[in-house]
Parts: sequence; C-alpha cells; structure tokens
Amino acid sequence: MCGIVGIIGKEPAADRLLDGLKRLEYRGYDSAGICTVTDGSFDRRRAPGKLRNLAQRLAEEPLGGESGVAHTRWATHGAPTEDNAHPHIVGDVVVVHNGIIENFKPLRDELIAEGRTFLSQTDSEVVAHLIAREVENGAEPRAALAAVLPRLHGAFALGVMVRTHPDLLLGARLGAPLTVGYGDGENFLGSDALALAPLTQRIAYLEEGDWVAITHEEVEVYDSANQRVSRPIVNSGASGQLMDKGNHRHFMQKEIYEQPVVVAQTLRSYLRPLESQVSLPDIEFDLSTVERVVIVACGTASYVGMIGKYWIEGLARIPVEVDVASEYRYRDPVLLPNTLGLVISQSGETADTLAALRHMKAGGVTTGGIINVPTSSMAREVDLLLPTHAGPEIGVASTKAFTCQLAVMAALATNLARARGLLANEAEIVKQLQHVPEAMSMALAHDAEIEAMAPKIAAARDVLYLGRGPEYPLALEGALKLKEISYIHAEGYASGEMKHGPIALIDEAVPLVVIAPSGPLFDKTVSNMQEAQARGAQVVLISDADGIAQAGENTIATIEMPKVHPLIAPLVYAVPVQLLAYHVAVAKGTDVDQPRNLAKSVTVE
Repeated sequence: MCGIVGIIGKEPAADRLLDGLKRLEYRGYDSAGICTVTDGSFDRRRAPGKLRNLAQRLAEEPLGGESGVAHTRWATHGAPTEDNAHPHIVGDVVVVHNGIIENFKPLRDELIAEGRTFLSQTDSEVVAHLIAREVENGAEPRAALAAVLPRLHGAFALGVMVRTHPDLLLGARLGAPLTVGYGDGENFLGSDALALAPLTQRIAYLEEGDWVAITHEEVEVYDSANQRVSRPIVNSGASGQLMDKGNHRHFMQKEIYEQPVVVAQTLRSYLRPLESQVSLPDIEFDLSTVERVVIVACGTASYVGMIGKYWIEGLARIPVEVDVASEYRYRDPVLLPNTLGLVISQSGETADTLAALRHMKAGGVTTGGIINVPTSSMAREVDLLLPTHAGPEIGVASTKAFTCQLAVMAALATNLARARGLLANEAEIVKQLQHVPEAMSMALAHDAEIEAMAPKIAAARDVLYLGRGPEYPLALEGALKLKEISYIHAEGYASGEMKHGPIALIDEAVPLVVIAPSGPLFDKTVSNMQEAQARGAQVVLISDADGIAQAGENTIATIEMPKVHPLIAPLVYAVPVQLLAYHVAVAKGTDVDQPRNLAKSVTVE
C-alpha cells in the first residue's frame, strides 16, 4: 500500500520526509523517492528497493530545501524501477499518487496525441501531465488541480507541488486516506497520522472528495464542489501507536473504507491495461498442464475459494475442489498429477492451512498461495506466490483481506482460462476489474442508510442470508461476519435450498438478508425470497436499482448497489454485507475489533 508525505516547512525537509516514509513501511513498498524545492527548482532522488537504498542516495547526493513531497510505491503499472518510482515530474509540476486512475489509458492516449512524452509506465504520470497542461495554459495551481480532479476516475490520494509556487502544497483524496498536519509556521500532508507523528499531533482527516491547499500559515480545505469547508483538527496521539484508526470509530470500519484503495493496488499488480491483459507473477510451471485445482483455506478465506470455484470452472473449465483446511488432511485426500493446490491466507501462518499445504507438497502437488504477508511461512513454501496488497489488517473480522483475495482469485481464473485457450474477451475482464474500486466506493456511499436500518437486525436472535451462484458463498460470509462480531446466530444458504429444510425456521422474528444482483439468477432468487415472505420473513434486499424496482416491495429495507458485471459483483456486494455486520455489532455494543474468543491469526490446530 503506497505512502505519501509532504512538508511545507521551515527546517531542512529531506531527513524529515525520509523519516515519514520509514513510518509508512508497514504498508509495504518496493521503491521510494523524495523531491524538494530548492532555489525555485525541483531536486529529486529515487531508488528501487528498500528505504536504505534511498537513504544511501541521499547520503551521496544530499537534497536541500525546506519543502517537498515523498512517496513509497508498490510496483504495479511497470516494474519497481527508478523511472517508475514517484515523485513524477512533468514541466513545473511534481506529483505523488496512491491508488488507481481507472481511466488512465484514454487520458494517456489523449495526451500522447497532443505530443506529450511519458517517461514511466505508471498511471500516476497521467495526473502530472494533466495538471502541468493546465498550468502551462495559465491556470493558478489551485484552479489547475480543481480542473483535473473531475477527469480522474477511480480511487486516489494525491500530493502536488508547482515549481513556480514553492510555498504551496496541494492534496486531494477520493477513496484513499489523506491527512493534514498543522504545525507552527509549517504544515504537512500524509497518508495517515502515523507518518506525521514526529512532525505534529494536530491533524485533520480529509473527507471523501476533499482537496486541500497548504501553505506555511494556512490550510484551505475544499469539498468536491470546490466549496471552502472546515474539517475538525484533532490530537492524533499517534506517536506511540503502530496503527491509527483515523477518523473511524473502529479498525474494522477503517479497513472496510480502505477497500477501494487496497483492492485497486492489488489489481494493479495483476492488470496490464495497455496490453488488455491480466498477468501473474513469474511462474515456474506451465498453467496449461493444470487439470484440477484444489483450494484449501479456513473461515472467510474458504469462501474466497468457493467463489473462485465458480470463476475457474466457468472461465477455464477446470474442475475445482474446495476444502476447509482443518478437515483436508484427515480425510486422506486423493492427490492426483497435474493438480494445482491453492492455499488462501491473510497471515500466511494459519496452522491448519499451513499443514494442508505441506501435505500437498509431500504428495507431489504443485502449490500456489494467495497470501497477504510475503515473508510468511506459506509465502516462502508455495511454488507460486500470488500476493495481495491489503496492508496490515487489525480488525479480527476480515474485510479488506477478503476482497483483495477475491481480486487475485479473479486474476488466477483468467490466466487459467487463457492457458487453456478458452479466454474469449480478456479486454472486457480487464475493463470490469478496473471498475471495481469505483464501484466499491459507490457501495460505501450507502453506509448511512445501512447504519439506520441496522437496529432492525440487532434485535434478532437469528438471521438467515440467501444467495445464488457466487453470491451463495457471499451469503455464508455475511452470516459469518454477523456471528463473529455481533454474536447473533446467523446462517447462509443457497437460495434454492430454502425449501429443503431451512424455510421451517422462518417467522416474523427472523430477518432474511437476500443478496441478489440483477442478472440471470435474479428471478430464481426472488422466487425463493417470496416463498419466505409468504411465511412472514422480514426481508432486507441487497440489489441494484433494477432488482429493487422489480422485487423491493414488502421488504423491511433495501440496500441499492451499483449495477455491475456478474464477475465483479462478489467484490462490490461484500461491502454492504460487511457494513451491515459492523453496524449491527455497534448497535449491540460489542467489541467490534476484538470479538470474544477470536484471534486474528490462528496458529494452532
């Protein structure tokens, strides 16, 4: 997860910027850079690899100046090279960027057609060119940024400086966190309070769509309509903390809101939009030889595997078997040649899953892992590491790790299909996956209405979740989330199974959460829902506008999602499922981040 630090200062900036980057190392990165303003000129140092490489560059070639911007980057669009490292300089403009610009390719094509030259492979350089063009056409920096922001689609945080205005630092956020720090005669910008802790404890969290103009003496915050607004200044208390909840009440809430950014950053590791291709890390075996996939995981990760089964079988026509890791070894599974054994884990240390991995390896099975911690035991032992870039997940109930794992699973399914010559329209898959962060941000916009209806669920003893196709595992995940943090008994079912027993549980005291995006399976899901309504079920329908218009009557609540392609629906619909569990738990007053009897990583069987 990329990191940003910016300073409009009164002391030498380079060492302070470097220290801020060190405090962001927990996010993960593979290149870094700093740019300062010295005597009306930009001066920049960048280096691939760890921050010690950048520190060595700075020791050999010191940077002057009291103001500047700095960045740590995950290599996504383009390898972790110096040319692709931030900050990016175009003319009089320097930019650092977290997140993803979904529409960077048409913007890039437009700029190239004008004769502009790109020096990197990143989507971020597009932003620098767009702002530079406005400045070259006579726009003042604030106006230039305001003009460019509406053209950017996706999730992003930006830090911007203009050479001719060395005492001005600009920032903007949409779907990515960004924090302003207030000092004495100097002010700051950072990805979170932790980065700014040595500089100031007085911070303000920018809200969605905000942009900011920072000088030595003043911080001007504007909303998405370019209206001047005020954001509360709070004491961060971050100096002794490893992590910071920001302006969120719980880590779980923060991590739900981080999903557009971390999913974008994960996808950027696998998507090659300029080539309309979904890629994987270097593979030492031939994917075309895979005749069977066995997915082994625990809890939420196992539901990623179940959704992956739908995708892999649908796209690649390869049979898939999904097992919970705690059972896998003990049923003496049949290990066949040409099998890919795939483990899924946030920590990479889950004992049951690690044991299953070793069992498969001992049986000669080629293994892969969708894992968030690249230094973990599983990451070191699999034959193919498929990393997620969720960053540290503090809340025990997994949220952003789940959706990042889904993003990687979609990339794997696509590559298996290509390897078998069955990929009909890869460009369309790339397009849909690029749309995920924006669609997730749209889903987050319904947070307040989900919070408002949560008390209707909080009063229940039992809750049922229904879904068909890939939304069936999402129903299981929704029920698990509710159980984990609210302690309400909940179960998820395939919609068509209701009449085979579970419908006996239905009465007016049992809410029914139905996950039903419009599409080929919608009518059948609604039919099952209506059977339950006829028996008194209190239904919460999660669907898009078309689905709600068709089936939203006689429900106690509806949650409207953006209309999305079926491939990406599980990633987008995960957001309201998570928010519903979160707000129900808050309404019940439970310990959301550390629910009873649970641990973040289960390292014993």
